[in-house]
Amino acid sequence: MEEAAAVRRAASEAIADVVPAELRETIEDHVADGSAVPGALTLLSARAVSGEDPDAPVEQAAGVQLIYDGLRLTRAVARANPWREPDAVAADGNGAPADDDADLAILAADVLVSRGFYLLARTAAAEEPVGVVRAFGRDQTDREAATTDRAADLDRRLEGDILELAVTTGVTAAGGRGDVASGIADELAPEGPRFDAVEQFFDDARRDRVSRLAADGGRPLNRND
Repeated sequence: MEEAAAVRRAASEAIADVVPAELRETIEDHVADGSAVPGALTLLSARAVSGEDPDAPVEQAAGVQLIYDGLRLTRAVARANPWREPDAVAADGNGAPADDDADLAILAADVLVSRGFYLLARTAAAEEPVGVVRAFGRDQTDREAATTDRAADLDRRLEGDILELAVTTGVTAAGGRGDVASGIADELAPEGPRFDAVEQFFDDARRDRVSRLAADGGRPLNRND
């Protein structure tokens, strides 16, 4: 899928100067291991509103993607909690590191989120990532004392929040209104705390839903609004 490829290239460029090399490799491996759904949705949302090839907001799409990958890694490390359980080894499919790599993983997660913020800093959606990160922090704190079912529900919220960020970023990048994001994000959110590969996630029904963003009110503003 061309949108996913564009996002991955932009994300790679955004972290190309990270040093030392071991940290950069950890970041690159984690990003490559995940799904590019958030970044791809950002581009598809921009296209739905503008009707044009969304090359212009590709850096913004990479910013959304990097924020998600950073929070996803933070969540995986928190689940494994290798500092409290030093013999635990990652195996949950979300990119959680073995205990020996936990400190490096947390640093990598911080870099991912901060680079994502940087890429969105001068955009119409610049304030939105702050709410995503704050909500994530509250959810992960609440998760510590939650029942199993409740914990699973709290984990899933990250995917819903990041989809809302993706739609808001894409729509506003195309000059449209971002207030349609919440509804569509709820419709598109996966059942579990991870995304399928881009090709599987964007089935015909989801693509059709995204294409109707402009009709929902995400169209560009004009002088009569």
